[in-house]
Order: sequence, then structure tokens, then C-alpha cells
Amino acid sequence: MTRKAFLTSVGTIALAIGVFALTCPAALLASKGVAPNPVARIWVREVGVLILASGVLTLLVRKHPDSPTLRAFLFSSTLVHAGLLPIEIAAWTTGVLPGLGPILPNSVLHVVVATGFLYYALRARRELS
Repeated sequence: MTRKAFLTSVGTIALAIGVFALTCPAALLASKGVAPNPVARIWVREVGVLILASGVLTLLVRKHPDSPTLRAFLFSSTLVHAGLLPIEIAAWTTGVLPGLGPILPNSVLHVVVATGFLYYALRARRELS
């Protein structure tokens, strides 16, 4: 897969998730097995804006040539997904989230996306040297 195709796919997924979190926070919470409440809905909407912005940024840079700035974006995106990966897993193992099923797709997505961002970041690094 080309970097452009990867970033287009990831950006589009982020847009969809961001819009879903922003517009349907109760449904997103329920999909995780969490009872919606006003505070959680606000938080999910805030996170939705961040995910939406991340998707827009990813789509905006997808055609950019290798540069130190693009490499920094790719590395920071790796960090975001690698950092998010253990959070829901820890919540499940401590009983905060009721089941592994609702978090498994998200966890797999974080691994795949983090790996892709890291791959393209390292590849850009080599090409810039």
C-alpha cells in the first residue's frame, strides 16, 4: 500500500469515527458497554472533535512529499495510536469496561494504524538522510 493510500484510508476512518463520536456519543458509549450520562457524552463529543481534526490533518498531508515536518506528523501519529492502545485494554482488565468484544476492533485498529504510521515515518527518515 502506498503512503498516500494508507493516509487516505486512515484519514477517512478518523473522519467517520470523529463524526460518530461528535453526533452520537450515547451510541458510542453504549457500544462499549458504558451507560451514557451527561458528563461522558460531553467527553466523547470533545474526543470526537479531536479525532475529526486528526482525520482532516491526515487527509491534508496525504499528498505531501517527504519532509522533516511530515516525518514528525507520522511519528506523533504513531505515538497517539500506540498510547491509546493500552487504555481500553487496561479498563477491561480492571473491570471498568464490561467486555473484551466491544474494545477488540478498536484495539486491532490501533495496532494496524500505529504500525503503518511507524513504517512510513521510518521510511521517510531513510529517504531524507
